[in-house]
Amino acid sequence: MLTLNKEIEKHIKKLVNPLKEEDELLQVLKRKLTKKELKLLSGWAKNVPTETIQKELSLDEEQYATLSTKLIKKLNQEKLKQEICI
Repeated sequence: MLTLNKEIEKHIKKLVNPLKEEDELLQVLKRKLTKKELKLLSGWAKNVPTETIQKELSLDEEQYATLSTKLIKKLNQEKLKQEICI
């Protein structure tokens, strides 16, 4: 699931340190993100089509956009960045 690391790096504006190993990273994300946010991030990492993610999470386009924005904002919070980095 190295793609998860790459996906996170894609959405974080400024990353000073490298991300933790996959298992540790997933544990932090499970604590800090909602289940839907984590599924959304995983879907992005696996290149799942947007329509499929929306269907799986029971979201319309507006809800999907809102969830995506919230997720990216969370990933860019300093506190979370400190926890997901080495």
